[in-house]
Amino acid sequence: MEPLSRFFYRRSEKALSDATLQASISRTTGKFVGARADAVAAFPGFETARDEGSRIKRETLDRLDHHLGRFIDEAERRGAVIHAARDGAEAREIATRIAKEEGVTLAVKSKSMVGEEVDLTGALEAAGVEVVESDLGEFIVQLAGETPSHIIAPAVHKTREQVSKLFVEKLGEPYTDKIPELVAIARRRLREKFLSAGMGVSGANFLCADTGSIALVTNEGNGRMGTTLPRVHLVVAGIEKVIPRLSDLPVFLRLLPRSATGQPISTYVSVLTGVKRPEDPEGPEKLHIILLDNGRSGILKGKYRDILKCIRCGACLNICPVYQSVGGHAYGWTYPGPIGSVLTPLMTGLAEGVPLANASTLCGACADVCPVKIPIPGLLLELRADERDRGLKDPAEVFGMKGYAAVMSRAGILEALERIAGVISSVFLKEGKAPWLPFRFSGWTDRRDFPAPAPQPFRKLWKKQRGIRPWNR
Repeated sequence: MEPLSRFFYRRSEKALSDATLQASISRTTGKFVGARADAVAAFPGFETARDEGSRIKRETLDRLDHHLGRFIDEAERRGAVIHAARDGAEAREIATRIAKEEGVTLAVKSKSMVGEEVDLTGALEAAGVEVVESDLGEFIVQLAGETPSHIIAPAVHKTREQVSKLFVEKLGEPYTDKIPELVAIARRRLREKFLSAGMGVSGANFLCADTGSIALVTNEGNGRMGTTLPRVHLVVAGIEKVIPRLSDLPVFLRLLPRSATGQPISTYVSVLTGVKRPEDPEGPEKLHIILLDNGRSGILKGKYRDILKCIRCGACLNICPVYQSVGGHAYGWTYPGPIGSVLTPLMTGLAEGVPLANASTLCGACADVCPVKIPIPGLLLELRADERDRGLKDPAEVFGMKGYAAVMSRAGILEALERIAGVISSVFLKEGKAPWLPFRFSGWTDRRDFPAPAPQPFRKLWKKQRGIRPWNR
């Protein structure tokens, strides 16, 4: 997928004028946020689990080479073939070579953000393999010729009416806007694909180092069917997905579903270990695992390493006011929302992702809901500082911030400017808006109200009251 993050402002302007898009997003993410709050309230040990999950991921990153080495040894001992990919190009080459060597012409793919990151579907299709997205949301966006707009809900930007019209146009199905009927259509279409596919493609939520196991957490049966029915199973996973022990998995099973959709546990939890044995009724005869770096080793060595703790729950997207307003496609690459605002500049280059670090109110909600306690707002501030140091900031913004710092460090100047601003505001404010501000700030004021100034400024009240103590009243 070609990064388009540098066009964030242009793409977000288009999204902001799309009321249907915003209604579709808030309808789903609003449910996720409410369900998460209920699930957390019902689980008193949630904060303890967050601490433990953060600790385990930190332990993993501290000795990532050791844990990866152990995973590779254990997975190979159980029949898997391990491949290392330095970047997306290598991952695509390996995947297409495997498909060719195995004689695969049809592959069913379950949802995988890493697969999107390296454009795995496009590479396989270019090599003559029919690839069918089997996750319902991914199936919808594939039919629409689009990319996912959310980490866990790929088609969150579409209404049921839009999906209905898509099924009519692309599948020739009769129109219906009833969700159970739409699901039944997709299920019927996909069933034959599962039964005839030569290869199943999946990502991995976790890679357990001590057993060589792949853990998948899903809400649809497609993940399980696609990894057990086809003769070949291809896994593509980032190297940060490893965890030290299978016994660590329950911690993340408590965190991930609650953070993502508010469920105590996902509908399906699959732990896949090795290839099919003679006594097994089902399972792949061949298991290939591509471990993808794609810039992760560089991130690991630097000050942004905490971002590799991410377990891709999507909680930060669900709570983010910016994502709610513009949706996922505005971000221009695989990972949207707060997590994408950090990951994208690190993976595609700071110059490419310049707008994203600034696409945040720094309200801190993303850090509050992160199940592994990634300090996302702090990382965004670091990226903004890096942009300044590399000369990527708008000179007008740099000049303005220097002026702001100079004023804020001088109380007399600040007080004088506040008085002037109060007078101007009382004269020119119209219904909480400030149309008199220069064009550069008009986009900011279009979506934010300026409250009418108080009858008496705070500083004047403070001077009046500062000599009074509660015990003297």
